[in-house]
Amino acid sequence: MNFDLTDDQEMMRDMFVRFMDEHSSIARVRAAAPSGFDPALWTGLAELGALSIRVPEEAGGLGLGLFDAVLLMEEAGRTLVSGPLAETLVAARMLALLGGDAATALLGRVMAGEAVASIAFHDIATQPVQWIGGGQVAQAVVARRGDDIVLIDVQDGARVAEENLADTPMAHIDLGALPQVVLASSADAVATFASGVEEWKLLVAAGLAGIGREALKLAAAYACERKQFDQFIGQFQGISHPLADLLCDVDGGKFLVWKAIRDIADGAPEAGAAISIAAWWNSDAAGRAVAQALHTFGGYGLTTEYDIFLFNLRAKAWPLLLGDPQRLITEAGRRLFAGEQAALPDAGDMPVNFDLGDDARAITQEIEDFFAAHVTPEMREAFHYSWEGYNPDLNRKLAAQNLLYLGLPQDVGGRGLSAYEKTAAMDAFEAEGYNNPAANVTQMVALIVHRFGSEELKAAILPEIMRGEVICSLGYSEPGAGSDVFAAQCRATQEADGSWRIDGTKMFTSGANLSTYVLMLCRTNPDVAKHKGLTMFIVPLKAEGVTIQPVHTFQDERTNITFYDGVKIPDSWRLGAVDGGVRTMSASLELEHGGGFAKYQRAMLHAAETLCQEIQRDGQPLIADAGAQARLARTAANLWASELIAFRANWASMEKKPNLAYGPMAKMFSSEKFQSDARDLMDLTAPLSLSKRKGAAAEINMFYRHAQGATIYGGTSEVHRSMIAERALGLPRTRA
Repeated sequence: MNFDLTDDQEMMRDMFVRFMDEHSSIARVRAAAPSGFDPALWTGLAELGALSIRVPEEAGGLGLGLFDAVLLMEEAGRTLVSGPLAETLVAARMLALLGGDAATALLGRVMAGEAVASIAFHDIATQPVQWIGGGQVAQAVVARRGDDIVLIDVQDGARVAEENLADTPMAHIDLGALPQVVLASSADAVATFASGVEEWKLLVAAGLAGIGREALKLAAAYACERKQFDQFIGQFQGISHPLADLLCDVDGGKFLVWKAIRDIADGAPEAGAAISIAAWWNSDAAGRAVAQALHTFGGYGLTTEYDIFLFNLRAKAWPLLLGDPQRLITEAGRRLFAGEQAALPDAGDMPVNFDLGDDARAITQEIEDFFAAHVTPEMREAFHYSWEGYNPDLNRKLAAQNLLYLGLPQDVGGRGLSAYEKTAAMDAFEAEGYNNPAANVTQMVALIVHRFGSEELKAAILPEIMRGEVICSLGYSEPGAGSDVFAAQCRATQEADGSWRIDGTKMFTSGANLSTYVLMLCRTNPDVAKHKGLTMFIVPLKAEGVTIQPVHTFQDERTNITFYDGVKIPDSWRLGAVDGGVRTMSASLELEHGGGFAKYQRAMLHAAETLCQEIQRDGQPLIADAGAQARLARTAANLWASELIAFRANWASMEKKPNLAYGPMAKMFSSEKFQSDARDLMDLTAPLSLSKRKGAAAEINMFYRHAQGATIYGGTSEVHRSMIAERALGLPRTRA
């Protein structure tokens, strides 16, 4: 897996950053606003080779890949470039590929910045009058006319320039009435033109990601300066949390563009749909991001003295040239579920990849082989996504094959898988229908015991844990404390003989009815800051004074409330220093690499596809309906974005890169999308989805109920939004 650019691409991007900061500054953008075009900027871009970036070397261009052009467009979006850059990049490539004397003569002038060329999105044989991006300044337009690809000479008198939303150089032109030269007439030429339109979608999507990112950056900076009620407004969750949500959407959109290019390079069957999804997603995400950013400025955002309105308008102006962006998600639905094919542009070199690697494939195969050899149909019948799916015999067999504690370091006795291997392994277990929260929690407990436990404690419990003979649960949450684990009031009082007496209540002690031990966070000092007065212990759940009471959820699972009344444990069962529980608890974080709920999203989408094939509407399967296809495509988009954001977290961890709350982003984003898609797919497949009928219907039903807790456990979305706002956007702390 790799999210890094090559050294050459880093140098190229840095060059574009410096150039754009100087020559596409906000002052320059404002100065160019009447025409939407900056001739000096255009000449400078040509001198840098930007306008020839996608022109093959044999035609005099740089011959770089689609990803290189996307990097340019991200910076163009960030700086609101004044000119039809995406259209010109595509037109220049078409001129080079289609060839001919007229094309060659114009191409040289376009690459030199002496002429501007654009494209027409629709066949001029049926729609001669069209809106053209850059039409006010373009000398020529490349268009399709039936089976011909033509070059249209745009004369000044033919342009109908109208004021538009963002002062871009668009124009309404009757292309059919202008002089035309046929560049090529063949199916290949038509495919080349169609692939150019697909390339335009990705270039504009990348530009929109740049617009959205910069708008959020401006909003965050303002929220760190503006005060209300004697506080920076960035301290208010009503300001910071929407910005955190949108940062995930904007980053996800950028990675969806990258995924589309990777899919093209790999020849992936979903490549065409990936283009449509990237274009749709970024249009939507940028539109919402700039609106929320402007809202952050309040009334000042409406004035033309502040720059944020420029981003708001440009985010609409770029994608709407093609038409309603919602048509793109419908197009993605046809490409995913109706077999529609797309003419794909050439990707060129693509250094970014999302391959988990050979080791990941090996662990997947090992898990598949294990289940084939050791898991009976009777065992499978008892599988459940909650702790109730725990099977002691299977647990021991997994331990014997070193498949139980996959993320636990080898020095503790675990498998020590990398983040990539662990991701693949979790997906493999999900494919087998097996979920094992007991192992995930128990390996966390084992790590803490290994790091902080006394020799006596380690000797007493680690061997049986590692053999898979016992499991552990967590005693963090308490009634009234919710996600604020530092508010724990369950008391641990040291007796005269050095032992400890524990009194109090823990809530949501999932698995306590099946576990042998519980990892307890207890209040040992009420006279210091709440996070400084906590200590961690291991408590045997069979000890005298422990009472376990079931709490059932509508998710078809059991959790527990546990009571501790004078429970005695020796000091040797304390973990870490007295009042040092926070440091002890942090040891478990090394097992976290930025997971999320993508594996459930994937299984839910598959179940929905199956159900849509079963359900009949008007004499045909529901999956043939365009509306159903679009909704399934939207779920696929959310799944892909969840995977990509989680991959970024894994990669940052593995490569020791700066980690700006990437793990919280992965968890929060995927859990929210899991929940919203579960709601939508329940609606889409109703009324069959109401049933617990074995098969896809029961799965959709289960996923809907399961998704309700996804945004709660493991830290609520509100907690993670605060972390994202602080670490990724630099906003002030929102919690006391």
